[in-house]
Amino acid sequence: MSQALTQILDYLAAADWGSFHLYTRWIGWNLFLAYIPLVLSVALFRWHNPPKINWLWGLGFLIFLAFLPNAPYVLTDIIHLLAGIREGISGWFLVLVFMPVNILAILIGFQAYVISLINLGYCLGKLGYRRWLPYVELGIHGLAAIGVYLGRFIRFNSWDLITSPRNIFVTTLNLLTRREPLVVILFGFFILTILYWLMKQVTLGLILRWRYRKADE
Repeated sequence: MSQALTQILDYLAAADWGSFHLYTRWIGWNLFLAYIPLVLSVALFRWHNPPKINWLWGLGFLIFLAFLPNAPYVLTDIIHLLAGIREGISGWFLVLVFMPVNILAILIGFQAYVISLINLGYCLGKLGYRRWLPYVELGIHGLAAIGVYLGRFIRFNSWDLITSPRNIFVTTLNLLTRREPLVVILFGFFILTILYWLMKQVTLGLILRWRYRKADE
């Protein structure tokens, strides 16, 4: 057992960490962008109970919506994982380091999306609009799917909503009237809806379990 462990450590020490950096350098920046809407969701939907709806809150909500697609955008970073595998990253390095790091980053980023919408649902409940939550979630999934497409294929980013909003608006209208982009966006909407629902159930289950444990202490 110790000999096998020593072999693994020797292999990792001799691995091509330059290639690892090449296919994982997206992680820090993309996770930073993914957690901006999460921080905003706490400030907007959890800070006050119920929240104080005014022009400042409305501005914050628009900024939240602008940055929210950055969280599910990390799902498309699977292309970096696939590219690294195609380029020959293999063996123990692939299994022990490369794949776990990439997959964990994607899951952590998407979790920011899930918790952000859970916080939004909490806010709607406090305002008495809980019954509208499923429709709001579906609408946001749709907007997020469009945002992810604009970011991945058109290379727009959240700042472009401020610097060139007309360009984004015209581009989005053109995309929604063309078959291929529309199919991709609808597919993204479907994936977002399914993954969000699954991770939401897991997250709420963990939160509920944690609360029970705290209550028993």
